[in-house]
Amino acid sequence: MNEIGLETYQPSESARSAGPAWSDACCLEDLALLYSGFTDYAQALNLDEKWPVRWTTTWMFDGTPVTTPVRDLDKVDLAQSVPVRRFTWRTDQEHRPGLEYMMATDRHHGFESFEEERLLMVADFAADLNEALSQPFRLTFYADRNKVDHTPDYLLLTRHGPVVVDVRPAARIRPKDNLKFAATAEAALSAGWRYAVVTGWRTHVWEAVDAMSAQRRPLDEVLGTQEQLRRVSAQGPLPYGELVEQCAIPAVARAHALHLLWRRELGVDLSGPYGDERLIRLAPRKPSPWEDR
Repeated sequence: MNEIGLETYQPSESARSAGPAWSDACCLEDLALLYSGFTDYAQALNLDEKWPVRWTTTWMFDGTPVTTPVRDLDKVDLAQSVPVRRFTWRTDQEHRPGLEYMMATDRHHGFESFEEERLLMVADFAADLNEALSQPFRLTFYADRNKVDHTPDYLLLTRHGPVVVDVRPAARIRPKDNLKFAATAEAALSAGWRYAVVTGWRTHVWEAVDAMSAQRRPLDEVLGTQEQLRRVSAQGPLPYGELVEQCAIPAVARAHALHLLWRRELGVDLSGPYGDERLIRLAPRKPSPWEDR
């Protein structure tokens, strides 16, 4: 870990190789479809030597907006902030807002679309989350002598450091979005944060994570089923159907296998459709974020 207690981020190769893509070894960036087309728009930004002072971020603390220069972005008390703008619910609105429960934080978080809801669920599974902030701040920046505002969708506080995320299907990205994404990337980089624009998910990822999430909450373990699953899977990767059949009560083993997959104590190969033929393995032993829960 580095001097502020965060692990150095190292992207996994497992989800991008030609072989199996093990869920227990994947991080958020491995599973997402990431957009980088905004990088060409950075030349339109006014990035002179004083831009970190002229560009600002506005946060909300106890109902009071607080504006700070981008230069001081890494000094903001992130954990105490609340969404900089409220979510709206109207009968005639086109987007679909709601609340998604996250195991990592043990509370609900706001989203404004199905795509954002999916981001929260996959991040809960794969991002090593400590906290997730919806609509975290409003960035005010300058481009071509114009003043522009942008509110990113999420700020994910992970064991590897903060990640600013915008969620946008590729078909809906417009030139003005690219400009905002480029500015947000510059601001995040100035604070040593990562930035990602998520347009969707790699093939089979969403279906598998959705299936595992059905058993993400704690399960009573009175029959020793989880220990049976660990013992059998330690023999080597086995098809899911075969793994549960080797347990005393296969129907119960299916539920507990999903639970251990969500906890990343078992891993499933995400390179194909989730089902009885997918290989399941015992995850290499490492500290689990779930051990204290």
